[in-house]
Amino acid sequence: MGLADKWSGMDKHMKIVITSGPSYEPLDKVRRLTNFSTGELGTLLTESFAQAGHAVTCFRGTASTFSSPLWGVNVIPFTTNEDLEAGLTQLPGRTEVQVVFHAAALCDFRVGEILNEQGQPIQSGKISSREGALKVTLEPAPKLIASLRRLFPASILIGWKYELEGTVEDVRAKGRQQMEECLTDACVLNGTAYGSGFEIISRSGEQAHLPDKTALCRFLVGWTERIPMAVATPGQESFHPLSTFVPLAPFM
Repeated sequence: MGLADKWSGMDKHMKIVITSGPSYEPLDKVRRLTNFSTGELGTLLTESFAQAGHAVTCFRGTASTFSSPLWGVNVIPFTTNEDLEAGLTQLPGRTEVQVVFHAAALCDFRVGEILNEQGQPIQSGKISSREGALKVTLEPAPKLIASLRRLFPASILIGWKYELEGTVEDVRAKGRQQMEECLTDACVLNGTAYGSGFEIISRSGEQAHLPDKTALCRFLVGWTERIPMAVATPGQESFHPLSTFVPLAPFM
C-alpha cells in the first residue's frame, strides 16, 4: 500500500519528536564551537504538545540554557550533530512518529584542521596558548535535515530557517528551497531578516504570520492535530505533501 492509497484521520494522541537547542563541535577536549541558541522555542513547543495530551520526545542540546520541559516528556540529551543523528536513528518506534519539528540550532561547520604558528598540525587534548596564533580550518557540516525524510519516511516534517540578512522574500525563498531539497512539509521562518514574530510556509505556497512564540506553539499544535495522516508502507521513503491537503489559514 502506497502513501496515496489510504488516508485516515489523525489520532487524538500523536507521537511527536522535537529537536531543540544548540549542538557543538569540539576544538579539543576542553573547548568547543557552538552558537547562541538557548533551547527556549523547542522547550515551549514541547510543553505545548505535552499539555495537549500528545506523546513527546524532545532531543535537547546539552548546552541549552533555557529550563528543561516541565511536563512529562521523554528528554534525550545530545551534544554534536552526529550525536543527534545517532539518537534519532536509534529512537524506538521511530516509524510510528507522526510529526517531527526540527528546531535545533545545529553547527554549520566542524573543525577540520588546527595548525600552530609554524604550520604544524596540533593534536593535543588541550591546546596550549604557548602554541601562539592558530590557524583553524572549518569544514561545512552535513545538513541533518536532509536525512530526516529517510529516517521518518511517513512523518510530517517541519524545519526552521533563521536568517539575519536579506529581505523577507529572501527568507521565504530559502524556506522554499529547504522544503524542496529536504522533502519537508513546512518551514518556520524567523530572525532579523524576517522581522518581528514568525512565519510558517507550506509546500502548497501558503503562509501564516504568528506574532510571538506562544502564538506559534498554539498554531502548530492546532494545525498538526488536523492534518490527515498517510498510511505508508514500512520502509517507504517517498515524500507526501501533506500541507497541500490542510490549509494554514483556518488554524490561526
